Amino acid sequence: MSVTATDPNLKHLQKAREQIAKGDLKNAALTLNKANKQWPQDPRVFMLGGLLAEKSGNIKGAFEALRKSVSLSPDWGPGQLELALLLARQNQFAEAIETAEKVAKLEPQNLTVLAGVVDIAHRAGHTEMAIKHLRRGLELVPNDAMLRRLLARDLSEQGQHEEALKVWGGLIDENPSDHEALVGRVQTLLAAGKPEQAQADAQALLALAPQDEVYQYYAQLTQGETPAQQPAALMRGLFDSMADVYDGHMVRGLKYQLPKQIAEKILARYPDKHLNLLDLGCGTGLLGVCLGPLSGYLIGVDLSTKMVEQAARHNVYDRFHTVNLHDALRDTPDGLYQVITALDVFIYAGDLTTAIPNALRILAADGQLIFSCETASESGPDLVLQSSGRYAHKRSHVEALCRAAGFDDVAVEETTLRTEGGAPVQGFVVTAHKPAA
Repeated sequence: MSVTATDPNLKHLQKAREQIAKGDLKNAALTLNKANKQWPQDPRVFMLGGLLAEKSGNIKGAFEALRKSVSLSPDWGPGQLELALLLARQNQFAEAIETAEKVAKLEPQNLTVLAGVVDIAHRAGHTEMAIKHLRRGLELVPNDAMLRRLLARDLSEQGQHEEALKVWGGLIDENPSDHEALVGRVQTLLAAGKPEQAQADAQALLALAPQDEVYQYYAQLTQGETPAQQPAALMRGLFDSMADVYDGHMVRGLKYQLPKQIAEKILARYPDKHLNLLDLGCGTGLLGVCLGPLSGYLIGVDLSTKMVEQAARHNVYDRFHTVNLHDALRDTPDGLYQVITALDVFIYAGDLTTAIPNALRILAADGQLIFSCETASESGPDLVLQSSGRYAHKRSHVEALCRAAGFDDVAVEETTLRTEGGAPVQGFVVTAHKPAA
């Protein structure tokens, strides 16, 4: 007897899944209706109905369908997993983690479930949970390179550098030309404060790709140099990978409140919202969400296309430019904006000696530049590249740059920018005023 004969819904479900994957949502709905008539209590129909609803933007309907699927078959792993993934995509991390752990217990040998659970842990910023399940995965498939790379990266993030280095080393021993493992070991050694031990790997990467700007950057770091800027390719890759989880990670996980605080400052000065604003490093559009629609223009600049895609969903920004902020500032005509913001972005931009004068130039008279920096020690260099991969700036140097550029009023407020590992990240917010005409 054929599978189709014993499971008359199978052909409809396979067809509906293919249609959903192709974005053919109207026909997918018709196919699922046929399947529902065949078996009105089939949990698979409701699971696919949930995926269809999410694709069409009906998040409430997606939750209803997936919860129905789970209620019909509480011990069926795929339904539980899809619900957990939807919860994670909607930043409902507590329930997502709880549901994911249930699925892991239901199907401990299922590698698809394992991949979903690890993805949920990463989205929730729960690195310890990810490490636990990656270790479990490597018990099932001990030599899986992808799982080992993920484990090494997570171990390094948790500060478990020695174990991470052992994992990276094993991968490199197996394949000395493994770019990803070589980069991973360089990053781990830099994070561990051992740049000189990463020199050989950095040179190996340059031998593989001499013109690669990211490899050149790492080579500088291993030599104890401080590059003036980070490569665009490095930043684009980092933030593309974070786009789906950025809001939940920053706001809930790291208690990031700058967009809300700066929006309140801007609206206090412009209660009628009549202004043009340039949001440098707009990311997922958190500042725009806090501001709401303006009667002028709200323009976002970000290297990451995926970040911009998230920001565009808010329907607040008028236009986006996916370019390096230094290039955006250099190429923008004079006197266009009443406000320019750069929140949590100069920590990646590095040297500000041209950025600040260009910001003054493109501000209208009586305009404001508002930006944040992480704090570097006043007894050290003006610019410090930290083990986190972010730049810290000396407050006195930044103030001097603003005044030298021509800003007539420079207010600096020390603040906690966010928390990491339960510890506050110290920084300062600068509000620099361009003289009135």
